[in-house]
Amino acid sequence: MSLDSKIYIAGHRGMVGSAIKRQLESLGYSNIITRTRQELDLLNQEAVANFFKQEKPDVVYLAAAKVGGIVGNNTYPAQFIYENLTIQNHIIHNAYLNGCKKLLFLGSSCIYPKMAQQPMLETELLQGSLEPTNEPYAIAKIAGIKTCESYNRQYGLDYRSVMPTNLYGTNDNFHPQNSHVIPAMLRRFHEAKESQAKEVVVWGTGKPMREFLHVDDMAAASIFVATLDKEKYDSIIDPRCSHINVGTGIDCTIRELAETIAKVVGFKGELIFDTSKPDGTPRKLMNVERLKDLGWSAQISLEDGLRQTYAWFLENALNLREA
Repeated sequence: MSLDSKIYIAGHRGMVGSAIKRQLESLGYSNIITRTRQELDLLNQEAVANFFKQEKPDVVYLAAAKVGGIVGNNTYPAQFIYENLTIQNHIIHNAYLNGCKKLLFLGSSCIYPKMAQQPMLETELLQGSLEPTNEPYAIAKIAGIKTCESYNRQYGLDYRSVMPTNLYGTNDNFHPQNSHVIPAMLRRFHEAKESQAKEVVVWGTGKPMREFLHVDDMAAASIFVATLDKEKYDSIIDPRCSHINVGTGIDCTIRELAETIAKVVGFKGELIFDTSKPDGTPRKLMNVERLKDLGWSAQISLEDGLRQTYAWFLENALNLREA
């Protein structure tokens, strides 16, 4: 991948896609192609086919997806499986048809069984039942991995897959109802500080352990994997279990996360843990030894990442969607 390679980022307005775009530009890549949803409907087979015929990108970063939390996954399971399967099939197939030899598919840690051994190795894939609440989304992502592997085997391509842990950072969703744990907590603690509230209530016991990765680290890992020398990649990666976990390899309790966010935001009140609310899975941690063996490790600590994210939130708070 040279600096003038034609690179298409599908999903460049999303949290991960926008981070990949920023980092590629900072590294000097000058031929980056993007399309908004209005300019290119990835659910439209003909439109995607025409786009690839016209542009013929050398490299594709497939970061486009329909994503959502537990409520969204439970309410719209048909949309989650249909749209994600359709988007990735259109892009992967048309990349192949138009001579694109290199593609990076971005998945999710939800591909692993609900009761996967911890930390989760890549080989845990398909070894048990999925978490029911996001099973349709997870099945679509598993299909994406296997589609890339199948096209590599049949057509001699170099399509790779990365599976991130819980992400946070610039361009995250801070919606008061629909956001994930870190943006939700950052907003709640900020509003508590602003209103001089005496306490913030956190769901559960605070004991479950979770792993978090800053989106800039995810972008760096994605570019690292996409540009990695094929000989080194092939020396470590099993072509039928080719996906690569991306995380820090370090987790923390929800209590520790809440205490760190309170520190970053400057909230001085009391933390209350509502033990009547569910804790969820006790632990969810990625094994990242495969990525370390390839030569990459996360660089941004949780506290530093939270400070950067909170600064971004303060700068962009007035533009956040309230709908």
